[in-house]
Amino acid sequence: MGSAASEGVEYGLSGGAKLPGKVIALLNQKGGAGKTTLATHLAGEFATQGMRVTLLDADPQGSALDWAQRRAQSGHGRLYGVFGLARDSLHQEAPQIALQADFVVIDGPPRVAALARSALLAADLVLIPVQPSAYDVWASHEMVQLITEARVFRPQLRAAFVINRRVVGTVIGREARAALADQPFPALLVEVSQRIVFADSVAAGRLAFEVAPHCAAAREIAALAQAVREMLL
Repeated sequence: MGSAASEGVEYGLSGGAKLPGKVIALLNQKGGAGKTTLATHLAGEFATQGMRVTLLDADPQGSALDWAQRRAQSGHGRLYGVFGLARDSLHQEAPQIALQADFVVIDGPPRVAALARSALLAADLVLIPVQPSAYDVWASHEMVQLITEARVFRPQLRAAFVINRRVVGTVIGREARAALADQPFPALLVEVSQRIVFADSVAAGRLAFEVAPHCAAAREIAALAQAVREMLL
């Protein structure tokens, strides 16, 4: 799971014209929102449904690439390609990659506005993961501004918040949802909770459903994938 060249990905049409796959970017200028965990799991859920999926790691920290390397070292089978693409040409390259995929998932960067803008120009849908606190909701203001700017050039761009890392059994998630009601983009009804299985799976280069196939975390990710597909219809 190295570079695109080493994986032999061809950027172009094969076998005649086809519609490009959908590009989903997970973006938040605030770090610690769980973008990489959601990106790797969302891509994995699509892959298990028989979709052709590519994950682009646009975060200079390379967390998704690290996860893919752990997976390869642990001997687990490849579910989808993971490529590093943390550069400002992302908006030019991602649509080309989408010609060979059903879904392209972008794990976006925190605190790098130029890269975030490039991801926005490539995306069909932006998911903004936020932790369930008013502080995290307030911190998403910059991301909202970037999406609003991008819609000048891509009016069809869709965006939604995803409440992530909710602590089970608390009311904090409801408070965050109330705070999101004032935002210009909807919050998905699906929420992803803070669960130990996510941390365990990342450390092993695996996904939650591989560690515990019928666990609550796997069900939440499956529900998130379904909500995303419905938004893209």
